[in-house]
Amino acid sequence: MGIEGAIDLLACPLCRSALGLARGSLACPNGHSFDLARQGYANLLGGPEPANADTPAMLAARARVHAAGIFEPVAAQVAAQLAGRTSLLEVGSGTAHYLARALGTDPLAVGLALDVSKAAARAAARADRRIAALVADVWRPLPVRDRCLDGVLCVFAPRNVPEFARVLRPDGHLVVVTPRPGHLAGLRDRHGLLQVPSDKAEQLVTATSEFFGLLETRVLLRQVPVTAGQAADLIAMGPNAFHRLPEDVAGGSVTIDLTVQTFRPLSS
Repeated sequence: MGIEGAIDLLACPLCRSALGLARGSLACPNGHSFDLARQGYANLLGGPEPANADTPAMLAARARVHAAGIFEPVAAQVAAQLAGRTSLLEVGSGTAHYLARALGTDPLAVGLALDVSKAAARAAARADRRIAALVADVWRPLPVRDRCLDGVLCVFAPRNVPEFARVLRPDGHLVVVTPRPGHLAGLRDRHGLLQVPSDKAEQLVTATSEFFGLLETRVLLRQVPVTAGQAADLIAMGPNAFHRLPEDVAGGSVTIDLTVQTFRPLSS
């Protein structure tokens, strides 16, 4: 399936016309065309990757963390909030771990994995045959048709709220996962990692209030034992990887402290 299975959901990011497949590329009636990579993803970025695009090393660390089950309750909660919804978009998708889980077992479900990183798009294209991997910038018009999606998920990723509202159906759900101040607290304290503001969940409600109403807020708090390698991966998979990575990371207990918020469009 991949890109072909999601073609009815895609729109030209330049003119918002429908996109179609044409000789190894995506093209719209107005003459805009975008490359399809042999690895199975479509590049709609229209320029070079930004400096903060996830690297292959960051994505490999993330894949190992997910394989170890460290964020399993998060994946389960996101999937539960989107259960039964068969057309989903994940922004800042990385390896598309959460999107693949949220698609459930329905063979006809379709997922769009959007990330500014080509390495992430390659990983997402391999995650599930029902996923169409797209290289695109979440801060620009999304390459998605109006009101065609059942759900949008955003896990530790940037949020273009007006665009989320545009692509969601009136009964669609937006699910956002954000860290709380206690998230990875032990690692943050020991290694001077980036801090988390204390009011991220409240800020999100305010930032979305023009377009969305809050349906539910859940807090996921747990202590997880990790090896030294897993602790290092937790640092290497995130924005701290763009700074100097510590060399003396030890194993132990790590705090997972997150907020999962579910919103619906105000037009519903």
